[in-house]
Amino acid sequence: MRKIWRDVLIFSAIAVSIPLVILLLIRFTPQPPTGEMEYAREILSKAGTNKADTYSKKLFTEAKIFYDSAMVIWQKENKRFIYFRHYDKVIMFAELSAKKASQATDNSISSSSNLKIKLKQKIESLNDLVTQIDARFTTYPLTSEIHDRISKGKLLLNEAEIVYNKGQYLQANRKITDSEYLLTESYENASANLKNYFKSFSVWEKWVDRTLNESKKNRDYSIIIDKFSRKCFIYLSGSRKYEFEAELGRNWVGEKRVRGDLATPEGMYKITQKFDGSKTKYYKALLLDYPNEKDKEKFKSEIEHGSLPASAKIGGMIEIHGNGGKGIDWTEGCIALTDKEMDVVFKIAKIGTPVTIIGSMVDLKDVVGKQIN
Repeated sequence: MRKIWRDVLIFSAIAVSIPLVILLLIRFTPQPPTGEMEYAREILSKAGTNKADTYSKKLFTEAKIFYDSAMVIWQKENKRFIYFRHYDKVIMFAELSAKKASQATDNSISSSSNLKIKLKQKIESLNDLVTQIDARFTTYPLTSEIHDRISKGKLLLNEAEIVYNKGQYLQANRKITDSEYLLTESYENASANLKNYFKSFSVWEKWVDRTLNESKKNRDYSIIIDKFSRKCFIYLSGSRKYEFEAELGRNWVGEKRVRGDLATPEGMYKITQKFDGSKTKYYKALLLDYPNEKDKEKFKSEIEHGSLPASAKIGGMIEIHGNGGKGIDWTEGCIALTDKEMDVVFKIAKIGTPVTIIGSMVDLKDVVGKQIN
């Protein structure tokens, strides 16, 4: 009987202790950091969605490193006996990853917003620059290289606006940077060229004064061609009587140096012949005495000093003629007017009428403002 009771007691003790042991085993079993890792992964994914890998690369990279470190340690601990596992470092790195990823998200949103504002300002600024370039240099004969760079800069700016409107700010930024370089450099080179051209303004002023004084003194007509403004001014007794649009040689900037350079000469000339009907292919024409003695002397000097090759030929046959009104500079060096305007000029002109051709009657600062220093 005693044995039975002893067995009962032993069985009861075992029955009671087994659940207790199980509870103790469960209680002291290390819990895997599933929640912490899941949270870190979600925050990291959110950072990626907000392009933190682009706009906050340093913080995003740190967040990924911390997350990867947590994964490596977790996997390492899982290989140990369950009761010897320690997840403290896993949790620490997971929390650091989440913190860095959250910072990367905030920084990315802020950087993206700031970049958007900055790019918008850049686009507006470059569009203003394009407006200035078009206003000042559309009809100014720049080199083909500068024209090509301006065209490429405009194209890149247009592409930048398209990707900007799609929210692709980094791509827009790259295109804007390239566009800004091309347009700014081209504008500076063109402005320097224009500034250099206007160094002759004091000479042009003297020619104009002499021409107008002669017109006033002789109480007769004189003609002044302002190349920069594309104007043909007719004066009588020193007072302006007519003003016509003029079209010039395709490379009109500067003086005419050689035959075939498509430049309209600059200087004080006179009409030597008048052609109409079958005598000219340009409706009516007034032949100038280009090259005059000064032109010939300068040409000879350039040959002697080597600035022109010995094989160069001086130009000639410069006229004021009709067939104009094309809206572009198209002649080989002549001044073209519409046929109707040519009728007026042909009627008042005579052999010996002065024709003064200058770069501009207005100084550069008054032509384009004070932005070209």
